[in-house]
Order: sequence, then C-alpha cells, then structure tokens
Amino acid sequence: MSVQNYLLYVVTPIIALAFIIIIVRFLKGPRMYDRIVAMDLLITSGLGLIGVFSIYFNDSVFLDVATVMAVIGFLSTIAFAYYLDKEDIKRK
Repeated sequence: MSVQNYLLYVVTPIIALAFIIIIVRFLKGPRMYDRIVAMDLLITSGLGLIGVFSIYFNDSVFLDVATVMAVIGFLSTIAFAYYLDKEDIKRK
C-alpha cells in the first residue's frame, strides 16, 4: 500500500469521523468552555487534514496555509480564554 492510498483510505476517513464527533461536541456542549475546546480541536483537526493534503498532492503551499491557520487558531483560543476570565471576574 502506497502512502497516497494509506492517506486516502485510512487517515482521511479517521479525520472526517473526528470532525463529526467534534461538531457534535461543539453543538451539544453545555458550557462555553466545552465549545471553545471543541473549536480549538476543530482547528487542530483541520491542520491535520491540510497536512494530509500537502503530502497527498506533494505541494508545500498547503503548509503555509496551515501555519497561518495555526496562528489564528491559537490567538482566537487565547482571546476567548481572556474574555471568559474577564466575565468570571465581573460575576464575583
């Protein structure tokens, strides 16, 4: 089995299943913290999918997109955590 077949028939369906589970957690999450973690995990899974596409198509341009997406995902998670921390301080 070649690397391209392995990525296409094994890794991609696993990542797709992970996307479905993460979206269910995002929609069902009882608290905002659960939704933020699900959003961060969704971005991380997207990075994995971009990495798979980069290997499958043998094109490194996808990795530049993944780097920008990783930075945006990290900063958005930090921003949400900061916002929720400020909200908790206001409630006390």
